[in-house]
Amino acid sequence: METLVLLLFVFVLAAFLGFELIQKVPSQLHTPLMSGSNAISGITVVGALIAAGVGADHGALGKWLGFAAIVLAMINVVGGYLVTDRMLGMFKGK
Repeated sequence: METLVLLLFVFVLAAFLGFELIQKVPSQLHTPLMSGSNAISGITVVGALIAAGVGADHGALGKWLGFAAIVLAMINVVGGYLVTDRMLGMFKGK
């Protein structure tokens, strides 16, 4: 139970900190920073695969939370690359 409370605290703290940091970034830097964070999101996918318990017994809740983490991380990765591709397309010659 203590571990769950600690993990929940870390999650809420990370969400609050991330929200505050994104608000402080100027709009001109937001897209380049987002494209740079795709590597971190790739690491998140690997962590989510481990959390899903490929070959391990983490229980049904752990597997479902791991699956949800994989889906959300992949949405973040694909969305980041699409936005980066669109941004780079604006700089191509006609």
